[in-house]
Amino acid sequence: MTRQGLVELDAVLAIARRSSFRAAALDLEMSTTALSNAVGKLERQLGVRLFNRTTRSVSLTDAGREFIGKIGPALQDIHDAMDAARSQQEFPTGTLRINAFATAAREILSPLILRFLRLYPQVHIDLVTEGRLVDVVADGFDFGIRTWDLVPSDMIAMPLGPARRNVVVGSPAYFRTHGKPLVPPDLLHHACLRIRLPNGASYRWHFEKNGQPAQIAVTGPITLDEASLSRIAVLEGAGIGYFMESDVCEDLDAGRLEMVLEDWTPPLAPLALYYPGRRHPSAAFKAFVELARELPKRAAWGR
Repeated sequence: MTRQGLVELDAVLAIARRSSFRAAALDLEMSTTALSNAVGKLERQLGVRLFNRTTRSVSLTDAGREFIGKIGPALQDIHDAMDAARSQQEFPTGTLRINAFATAAREILSPLILRFLRLYPQVHIDLVTEGRLVDVVADGFDFGIRTWDLVPSDMIAMPLGPARRNVVVGSPAYFRTHGKPLVPPDLLHHACLRIRLPNGASYRWHFEKNGQPAQIAVTGPITLDEASLSRIAVLEGAGIGYFMESDVCEDLDAGRLEMVLEDWTPPLAPLALYYPGRRHPSAAFKAFVELARELPKRAAWGR
């Protein structure tokens, strides 16, 4: 097999893991066409089809399953050896892949990721945001970022920054016209910006006071699935919004928005950086972990 064969084997494993040529191509930073050509070349060399392909799905053939079962461990040994060599690097280089939900990515982008890139310009960060909780190992990520209470138990984790909280906000003009809610049920009489979850369901606004939780299914003129869009709508006076405090702290400080129901939004668990144990972490991996450890000490965001 040629030196290019390692790429072809990685391609086969990525497609088997993701059950999608497109997703595997994104993971490997290849075009879908290049990925398909690499697999086709390997199949011609082997004389068998490794995948059943239709316009809707991709699945392993019997020969493909047997092939994956035999090459998987050997290919992992090769990558372990490559990682061991990279761990001897004096200066961080290469790519680090990070998975986070969007709000967390916004919170750590400036104090952690952009700061890291300024310190180590030869490293490339591939940051993927999505609402679902992914398996960072199976999906080929170096790190995950989620709230502390969502970190899988088999991962190494460290806190990032202080405790967080949700806030309920509106524009001064909206509150002058409609008044302010004093308790969560009052929201049922206000125009509220509804939040759509990744699974398509509407999010119930969560509150708690003196150990008593409350969930409110708000109603309002618009449903959105992106906090930056909700912020624009609230600033324009379209209604009351429910945000992570970090997303609107500058607007609160400037007086563009006002907070209500503060005593019903207690602190939440902090963000956490998590990752699997590694025998041979690269210089870039070790440098990122060290910088992340400093973040709670600097309290680089928050009000």
